[in-house]
Amino acid sequence: MRDPQTAARLMSREELTSQAAAVLSRLRGKSPRVHCITNSVAQNFTANALLALGAVPSMTLSGEEIGAFVARSDALLVNLGTFDRERREATSIAVDAASQNGLPWVLDPVFIDRAEQRAVYARDLILLEPKAIRLNAGEFAALSGQRHADAAPARETVEAYARARRLVVGLSGATDLISDGERTAAIANGHPLMARVTAMGCAASAIVAGCLAVEQDTLAATASAMLIVGIAGEMAAEKSQGPGSFAAAILDALYVIDAKMIDARGRTGLQR
Repeated sequence: MRDPQTAARLMSREELTSQAAAVLSRLRGKSPRVHCITNSVAQNFTANALLALGAVPSMTLSGEEIGAFVARSDALLVNLGTFDRERREATSIAVDAASQNGLPWVLDPVFIDRAEQRAVYARDLILLEPKAIRLNAGEFAALSGQRHADAAPARETVEAYARARRLVVGLSGATDLISDGERTAAIANGHPLMARVTAMGCAASAIVAGCLAVEQDTLAATASAMLIVGIAGEMAAEKSQGPGSFAAAILDALYVIDAKMIDARGRTGLQR
């Protein structure tokens, strides 16, 4: 039985869809700038996903200019996908610039379950206070020290981690789980083809950053981004023959998605 003193409130479908529609409207109205430190295979798709949704991406890694780029942005993404020396040095400068300018930033600890050194670095980055992390079950296990890396963590485990670190966890899976330790959102939208396109998760993390640029409630921003991406994935799959056509179709879906589509399609994945 869950302890009522520590149980997070489960958000309703109506809350999720209405806040996602509002966040999407502000994102398109404000066209926030999102600076992305991301892996080399993800840059093009990530940039196109942000542009399709209405945000403005930048991608430079140059130590001479990345601080200025971040300072003139509205949010930052740090993705550890192809994490070479250049990206590590750029991350140090970028996170410092974000902190100095009061900008929200998102950590996507890609593949930290494959290399302990990368996991150690991700844990160090958590101490620098990202607003949100977006990751899968294996990456969460490596970050949090869970033993069973292949199993989806219990809801209570995700909530406790988020509460202890004072951040939002956006855990992707068959049902996406998003929590700040006090509130939890469970999203059942998405499609298996999303796992067949490289950089899909990387783009989703960038969209979380874009939503954070226009929404101060980190849970609302993260859940909105993951709901929008999940719905767009379903819409794209309806028009696709496979991964190749899906990659183009999801960009189109991100471009056309609106409040009515979010309201009609949004689904929650857990019972109260």
